[in-house]
Amino acid sequence: MRRRPGPAALVIAGALALAGCGGSDSGGSGGSGSGKAELSVGSAYMPQPVSDDMAAGFLTVTNKGGAADDLTSVTSDIAGQVTVHETVDGAMQEVKSLKIPAGGRLELRSGGDHLMFEQLKRKPKEGQTVSVELHFAHSDPVKVDIPVKPATYTPKTGH
Repeated sequence: MRRRPGPAALVIAGALALAGCGGSDSGGSGGSGSGKAELSVGSAYMPQPVSDDMAAGFLTVTNKGGAADDLTSVTSDIAGQVTVHETVDGAMQEVKSLKIPAGGRLELRSGGDHLMFEQLKRKPKEGQTVSVELHFAHSDPVKVDIPVKPATYTPKTGH
C-alpha cells in the first residue's frame, strides 16, 4: 500500500488553508496579536467650553495592530451624553462609529472629526481633566483623562 499522495495532499491542503489567512475576517485568535487591533490614545484635549451645556473633545487613537476597529461610543461622567461627529465638506454630523484602520490612526481634531459633550453636568475649567471611556466594536474600552486647555488652544501637532 503506497500513500505518497497523502503527504502531497496535506501540503496542498495546508497551502490552501494558509492562503485563506490574513483576509478580511479578523475574528481569528492568532497567537502573534497581529490579527487584532492594538489601540492607544494620545494628544487628547478639550478646549474650555464657552457654552454652559456643550463642549468638544479631540484626541488621536493609534492602531498598531493588524486589524481595523471602530470607535462606537464614548461615555463621561461630566456629560449626559457624548456623541461622535464627523465633518464632511465643512458640515458636522453625528455618526454611529468612526473607523480606526489597521496600522493607522483616527485623528479627532478641530475642524474635523470630533467628540461632542452634550448636557454638561458641570462646566470644566482650564487646568482640570475630564475622564472619558472610549468604546470600540472589537477592542476593550480605553479610559482617558482629557486635559482642559484654554478655549483658544491650538496644539502644535495640528489637531
